[in-house]
Amino acid sequence: MTQTTSPLALIIDDEPDILELLDMTLQRMQVKTYSATTLAQAMELLTRYRFDLCLTDMRLPDGDGLAIVRHIQLNHPQTPVAMITAYGSLDTAISALKAGAFDFLSKPVDLQRLRELVNSALRLNPSQEPIQISDEPDPIMGVSAPIEQLRKRIAKLARSQAPLYISGESGSGKELVARRIHTLSSRSVAAFVPVNCGAIPSELMESEFFGHRKGSFTGAVTDKPGLFQAASGGTLFLDEVADLPLSMQVKLLRAIQEKAVRPLGTQQEESVDVRLLCATHKDLAAEVTEGRFRQDLFYRINVIELNVPPLRERREDIPLLSNHILTRLAARNDMPIPTIAARTMELLASYRFPGNVRELENILERAFTLSEGRIIETDDIHISACPTNGESPVSLGDIGSLEDYLGNIERIAITQALEESRWNKTAAAKRLGLTFRSFRYRLKKLGLED
Repeated sequence: MTQTTSPLALIIDDEPDILELLDMTLQRMQVKTYSATTLAQAMELLTRYRFDLCLTDMRLPDGDGLAIVRHIQLNHPQTPVAMITAYGSLDTAISALKAGAFDFLSKPVDLQRLRELVNSALRLNPSQEPIQISDEPDPIMGVSAPIEQLRKRIAKLARSQAPLYISGESGSGKELVARRIHTLSSRSVAAFVPVNCGAIPSELMESEFFGHRKGSFTGAVTDKPGLFQAASGGTLFLDEVADLPLSMQVKLLRAIQEKAVRPLGTQQEESVDVRLLCATHKDLAAEVTEGRFRQDLFYRINVIELNVPPLRERREDIPLLSNHILTRLAARNDMPIPTIAARTMELLASYRFPGNVRELENILERAFTLSEGRIIETDDIHISACPTNGESPVSLGDIGSLEDYLGNIERIAITQALEESRWNKTAAAKRLGLTFRSFRYRLKKLGLED
């Protein structure tokens, strides 16, 4: 392998004009290039040099670009590869991203977009700039197999520009995962912009997402950039994306496809360079089936899915998480760190945690506040182990507080209804014979509300 001091790029295309354009642009960026017009030539060059970047056309005389993507993924995983596709070939672009491509470019090639892509790709290469620009410690805590697997996937997906759909139950840590992906990515030098789609009034959504010009509507007294512009060069995280109204879903799809937005009050589109991460605790495929979420948008944001495991599937992490939470609470309140009694830890480990890590935090914060000693006992956490089918009813001596006992039964019933209805709150309320308002009240009382 030949090693160069300057970045080295492999350009693969059988159109001389495209090759010349790409070569001239990269040379001006101080990137040395080698060119290939066939799959065979590209494979031969890959055996001789270690490239910092590869740009490949989809259609080649003796094969297709996907073969290059797969070969590089298998044999040169540190080399980012971008696919060059025909204009409007979104299916091709999505196939490339799923195969492991770093990003894609559409013909005719936009030179500004090309330069942004090249800079992002080169920041990923250890020989050019360390990938972990931030010194932040890993916030994904745990030693369980599901968490170790999650860490590995995060590290891999951080190198891509592909839209990512983060699935998982409420309170499982989806935003934490999104932030970690941003921190480990080439975009970490720019902004991470989190958005709760369910918290924006529908009449303000377009302005919030795309910005507006002064005078575009009543109250628009100044120009205002939108969330896409705020995240330019960085990462835009759309939490609870399933809550977007259908009218907004259409506009979001266009922004993703065109990599551009049009602020209210102007006819001019503005290019935006963002990586889109989306999340929801709902079953997005079911939302598509029910007609509440557009299928074309679903396929566009769900190029790669990353599932965050619920806490009940990684119970061995509960002691570590608990100690971390209590240490943080003690530091915040300038108090000694309490100890969790062995029986209390057993109880925590046997609980289903429908609210996941967020619920564990709430339970321990309440226990930290209410416990009278430096040891957290079972009475301080106000939960009991969930009974399983076939177990005998609990004896009166084990109940303690009737209110807490009944509250736990209510929590179990509500959690089961939510799980069986795929966390559709309206359906869960109907299943339990409750009005939606009454159901929301119970969720809030039990600490299960998002």
